[in-house]
Amino acid sequence: MASIAIRQLGPEDAAIYAAFRRAALIDSPLSFMSSPEDDSACSADAVREQLRQGSPDSIIIGAFAPDLVGTLGLYRDGHMKAAHKVHLWGMHVVPTHRRQGIGARLLEAAIQHARSMPRISIVRLSVSSTAPNAQRLYERAGFRIWGTEPDSLRHNGQSATECHMVLHLS
Repeated sequence: MASIAIRQLGPEDAAIYAAFRRAALIDSPLSFMSSPEDDSACSADAVREQLRQGSPDSIIIGAFAPDLVGTLGLYRDGHMKAAHKVHLWGMHVVPTHRRQGIGARLLEAAIQHARSMPRISIVRLSVSSTAPNAQRLYERAGFRIWGTEPDSLRHNGQSATECHMVLHLS
């Protein structure tokens, strides 16, 4: 296996991330709330602007081998009363690089980033019932299900349940 570099994406990565995100939404349509047609992260310009802002409260982490093979986003809740929480979103590893520990490394990097943020005590995410390996990865990292949403996503006559998960950092 080639060496995998895990790092935060910058504005220079916008075009490759937008293409990666679009491919992820096509590859795993029931794993994401968004579709290529309505996802702002499929636009290189929108992603570049997000990454240009450079806030530690909203980042995207990438795995490179040397091309982009995995991503995971993180953002702090924007409401003052909920600013102790971060949300993980957009976890995806390309099929050719799955089951090699890349998802675990992305998750570890995101949790470490959350721990470095002032006043963060909770990490939240949602995972589709169509991604049981991802759910097991999150459980191994200490996440626990706090609720489910049946029939949360629909695509081409198929339905998926979303499992909402939480990790307490304290």
